[in-house]
Formats: sequence, C-alpha cells, structure tokens
Amino acid sequence: QLSLQAEKARLELNENPDVLHQDIQQVRDMIITRPDIGFLRTDDAFILRFLRARKFHQTDAFRLLAQYFQYRQLNLDMFKNFKADDPGIKRALIDGFPGVLEKRDHYGRKILLLFAANWDQSRNSFTDILRAILLSLEVLIEDQELQINGFILIIDWSNFSFKQASKLTPSILKLAIEGLQDSFPARFGGVHFVNQPWYIHALYTLIKPFLKDKTRKRESFLPSFKNNATTHFPWFYRISILW
Repeated sequence: QLSLQAEKARLELNENPDVLHQDIQQVRDMIITRPDIGFLRTDDAFILRFLRARKFHQTDAFRLLAQYFQYRQLNLDMFKNFKADDPGIKRALIDGFPGVLEKRDHYGRKILLLFAANWDQSRNSFTDILRAILLSLEVLIEDQELQINGFILIIDWSNFSFKQASKLTPSILKLAIEGLQDSFPARFGGVHFVNQPWYIHALYTLIKPFLKDKTRKRESFLPSFKNNATTHFPWFYRISILW
C-alpha cells in the first residue's frame, strides 16, 4: 500500500524521495522573506503537506504556507480555543458540520458531506461551522494518504430556506473561501452542489470572482442527490463520527 501511494505521489505530485529533504529545506529557507508572519510550525512533516498540496512547486508551497499562518493572524478570534471541546465547535460537530463518510471514493479521497438545512442559526454561527470544518481538516490531513489523494466536498442544499441563505453574506463566504481554497494544504478533487435553489445560484455569482479557475473547474451542480447518488457517488455510505 505504501509503495502504491509513493508511486502515486511521484506520478501526480512530482514527489521524489531522493530529494525530499532538499525540497522541504528550500521551502523552509524562504521563511526569512516574510518576517511579518509568525510561522508557528516548520518541521519536515508539516512543510511536506504544503509541498504535496502544490505538487512540489516550492514557491507555490511556500506561498500557501505563508497564507496558512497569515489567515490565522488576521482572524485571531476564529482560532482561540481551536479544539473539539470548544462550545461553538462542539455544537457544529454534533450537528454534522462536517459529516465525514466512512468509505473513500475509488481514488482514495475522503468525502466531506454537508446538509445545509441542518444549520440551526439559533445554535451555530457560520464562523463556528467554518471553524469545525477547518479543525476536522486539520485532523484528517495528518493522514499521509489523504495528503496525496485529497478530498471531495458535497453540499446538499435540500430544504435550505431563503431565510437561512440570507445569513450567507459575501463577506463570510469570502472568509470561508480564503480559509479553504487559499490557506489550507489540502487537495480538493471536487466540490459538488446538490439540490440548490435559485438563491444559492445567485449567491454563487457573487462569490465566483473569489474562486480560482481550478476550483471552478472542479465544481458541479446536480439537480437531485437521490437521483445522482448511484451514478456520481457510488461510494456513498453512512457518515462516521470524526470526534
């Protein structure tokens, strides 16, 4: 299994065990160029996940590493008591934000599933849901196979009301995009929206300018989860509890 993963990392990510230490050190050497950022972790294993997320392009990997810590510096309140027992994070996790499927897809990717209508706005702020998702990803990305294989995100908008959608302001959606797309060392192989009402399409047009071309190409909009689960998601199994 490890040899298969190593071969996949070589073919898809340009990972070369013979020069791995040098690649990591090149990224580490760039830290001096950003004295404005506090790099709180610089060990080999940590830097490696950024290299894998950027297919071993050292400059891109360093840029992602810098954005990771800069995002945390700019949003200090989000990362206070950044643990599963934080009351806000705990409530979001209990409510299924995110759900993590037990089975991986046929590419070995982990599936995160969000049922948007489960957002009880009297219990959970959007920020706490985002914190719970980021914390879950922090735990999952410790798995080296997931660093190589990546993730799939499915958001089911069934029964998500206009009133709920009114809380999704462009500013908080931008915060989520910055945290997930621009600042986290994970490979997202696809983002699937299912059963989305017209007002979600309208919101999407507002946030589209913040999405990278690569992200847009990996998005899909499906009219019905039930009708598409077997065709598009044959690996759909029950949700596991991460915590």
